[in-house]
Amino acid sequence: MIVSSAFAGKRYAILGLARSGMAVLESLHASGAQLLAWDNREELRDSVADKALIADPLESDLTGYEAIVVSPGVPLNNHPIAQKAKADGVPIIGDIELFAQARSELPAHRVVGITGTNGKSTTTALVHHILQYAGVPSVMGGNIGVPILSQEPLPEGGVYVLELSSYQIDLTNSLDCDVALLLNISPDHLDRYDGFDAYAAAKARLFDMLGSDHSAIFASDDEKTQLALHGLRDLGRVQNIFDTSAVELAGQPDWPSLQGPHNLQNAIAAIATVEALGITEDQWRPALAAFTGLPHRMERIAEARGVLFVNDSKATNPASTGPALGAYPKIHWILGGLPKSDTLTECEPFYKNVVRAYTIGEAGPLFGKLLAGHVPVESCEMILTAVQRAAANAQPGEVILLSPACASFDQFRDFEARGNCFRSAVNSVIESDLIGTANGEATR
Repeated sequence: MIVSSAFAGKRYAILGLARSGMAVLESLHASGAQLLAWDNREELRDSVADKALIADPLESDLTGYEAIVVSPGVPLNNHPIAQKAKADGVPIIGDIELFAQARSELPAHRVVGITGTNGKSTTTALVHHILQYAGVPSVMGGNIGVPILSQEPLPEGGVYVLELSSYQIDLTNSLDCDVALLLNISPDHLDRYDGFDAYAAAKARLFDMLGSDHSAIFASDDEKTQLALHGLRDLGRVQNIFDTSAVELAGQPDWPSLQGPHNLQNAIAAIATVEALGITEDQWRPALAAFTGLPHRMERIAEARGVLFVNDSKATNPASTGPALGAYPKIHWILGGLPKSDTLTECEPFYKNVVRAYTIGEAGPLFGKLLAGHVPVESCEMILTAVQRAAANAQPGEVILLSPACASFDQFRDFEARGNCFRSAVNSVIESDLIGTANGEATR
């Protein structure tokens, strides 16, 4: 794990003991800090009772504490810890800020910070993959699911590749990335912000921490991303600013895990990032072909009787699903869940690629109405039903795509559980040999 003498002897309160919170506790404890820790789950509190004082920070005197370290999942816009911190005069930070403070004691290294509404995980994994393919030591961390403080320090010359959500950036004050990348900005998580402008500003804060001789990359032509780009240029502080939104790149058919217009944008942004770190085309081009992608993000999970099954469960909003629909010409589209908006505007340009849609979950009736008159729709409610009906209808050369355009929380714990359910349903359909049997046309 990453530790630092900068934390020794200081007092920290930790709120939330899930993955990132537990990594924070272990790192700070190993660094010699004095800790107060709390989580609503008793079993997590009990597991760290030998390393921290177990007490609710809302009911404790935190005067003189160095910081309150909270999980990115804590909604600071309405959680009482925000007022408590203000009353006690203690800053609220996250694990990324602790990593930033620990950097001075790590072997010489560089940091890539990647944010945006959609494509962060794929681009983070792709940058990491290209670096490793080129022989550069690197690790991934942050929002991609691996707490950065739990990673072993890299040797000299290594690169830490961080996926950063807006929540994590909100809790960070001093992360000076060597390369900072903003992929795109579309409405999301508006329950945590005072409108779309505030959400966009949270993303753009990554560049406020950027050193003048470091690199800033903007990958999209959407309004908010371009505003952030021009705002940074107008300041005249950062020397290396790149706009990749109009860059063209040949070779995408050779990268099976990077299909669709959104993945082309991700690849272009990743290339600009690694080139800013000194990687050449001779190194990155073969790495693109070797990239296998991430689970639940345009993941090719099976092919049977000429029908391809693709798991894009991580597409939790229409802006993420739209480009996925542009990846293939004939799609049986499974969508629905807990809706984040009452439109499918970003998906509309790709309706021509949809052979038939199959709605599931809470958004099913809404999406059925939105799609009526544009594409044939079947109401399915459950993923297994949707997969069975899609498989019965699909013909060789067509794709069955789970790309829900919704959060998962109406039926599933998270998007991973939803994607795993899709995988199980696909396996069941293949084992039952139900593919291409619509209208009594058995394929046996």
